[in-house]
Amino acid sequence: MKNSNSSAAKNSSKTTAKSSNSKNSPSASKSTAKSPSSSAKTVKPKANAADGLRELFMEQLKDIYWAEKALTKALPKMAKNATSENLKAAIEDHLEVTKEQVARLEEVFDTLGKKATAKKCDAMEGLIKEGEGILEETEPGAVRDAGIIAASQKIEHYEIASYGTLCAFAKTLGEDEAARLLEITLNEEKEADVTLTEAAYNTINFDAADDIDETEE
Repeated sequence: MKNSNSSAAKNSSKTTAKSSNSKNSPSASKSTAKSPSSSAKTVKPKANAADGLRELFMEQLKDIYWAEKALTKALPKMAKNATSENLKAAIEDHLEVTKEQVARLEEVFDTLGKKATAKKCDAMEGLIKEGEGILEETEPGAVRDAGIIAASQKIEHYEIASYGTLCAFAKTLGEDEAARLLEITLNEEKEADVTLTEAAYNTINFDAADDIDETEE
């Protein structure tokens, strides 16, 4: 009887330990943990929300139209604060290209039979403010120039993504002329990005690194 009771006690303790371990195991916690999406809320659309691709396309056009017009005001400040003559020239050249892009967007609106209308672009507003912040946080010279290039390339990448999407929408909707015009601008933005990358690698970033080394010494 003593052996039987001892065996039963051992089995009971093993079962209890196993149950306790299973509760504390990673797999048990995973099964009870909530997924990130479970706490997210469904966004309720506005009363005038787009319910078709064409409407979404028009909203995105208004968005980039505002963005380009805002850039025509922001680029002169960047050029004025750049030290490198090559960088100044690149920004000034892109300012003229941007003005042409604004006019081209107005042509896109016209081909669609719509009046050119701008809708505030929160993304571009944020990128421009970030660029202004870099100017305030850097001394004039190579380091500031490197910061200007960084801010400018973020803007270019946003524009490349925006125009790429607009081209795809226009083609899907059968708006071939609008797609052609938008693709011209898309290619211009890609060229501008290459120009900024070359400026960064060829001169600005190396000069900025030298400035940092001299400061540390």
